[in-house]
Amino acid sequence: MRELTLGYSPCPNDTFIFYALIHGQSLCPGVRFTERLEDVETLNKLALAGQLDLTKISYHALGHLRQNYALLRSGGALGRGCGPLVVAPAATSMAQLRGKTIAIPGKLTTANLLLQLYGEGYEKLLVLPFHQIMPAVVAGRADAGVIIHESRFTYQQQGLKQVVDLGEWWEESSGCPIPLGGILARRDLGSDLIGQLDQALRRSVEYAFAHPQEPQNYIREHAQELDEEVIRSHIALYVNDFSLDLGAEGIRAIETLFARAEERGIIPPCELPLF
Repeated sequence: MRELTLGYSPCPNDTFIFYALIHGQSLCPGVRFTERLEDVETLNKLALAGQLDLTKISYHALGHLRQNYALLRSGGALGRGCGPLVVAPAATSMAQLRGKTIAIPGKLTTANLLLQLYGEGYEKLLVLPFHQIMPAVVAGRADAGVIIHESRFTYQQQGLKQVVDLGEWWEESSGCPIPLGGILARRDLGSDLIGQLDQALRRSVEYAFAHPQEPQNYIREHAQELDEEVIRSHIALYVNDFSLDLGAEGIRAIETLFARAEERGIIPPCELPLF
């Protein structure tokens, strides 16, 4: 039995996707997984250190990981209407936020990559776990924050105002869906095993779609926000057909994101294929 380390976040979309893989409903023959649940920026850093065999990461981080990790076609978060939001305590504009302190969920997150691609002048950053961003903005520790995950559904309850939807901006400017996070496997696992892992992950997503109530206790056990409607909305937004397979449209979105990031010098160029 081969043991592999598997990293993913405690957010509902990830616990929904990985439930069957971890709980024996979608078996990868000859492989046993040791899961590690961390916020996505911690997973990004662990992957940079080569400490995980299989892991969820931000697509921004993948731009720095292509030499050592291959992207899987299944299990990721990519779609429309699901991008990060910039929020502030009062109505303002992105132009007025240039040079101001902006809280982000990690320098290697796609949320930060989209912020930097949006324009220049957003380099004064306060890096916090995603669930601490709204409290920091409310407390005045940051002038604005880039929010992701469940925060997208609850920021108005905190009295915060949307400044811009970075996902909407990306979709309008690129014509592509938003690549948020993907699943990587170490290239040194070999193409045969990587292919088996990809198929097992697809089966895990299919199982979750077919049995949506079964993972609920596992999801609630790890979720930051326990409101049932928030959890349902979160999964509906971030788990979709692209989670089964990126397809040609998803791949084009990732390639477009990387081309823009390379042009700006935010990620290094790489000749290796994604997969």
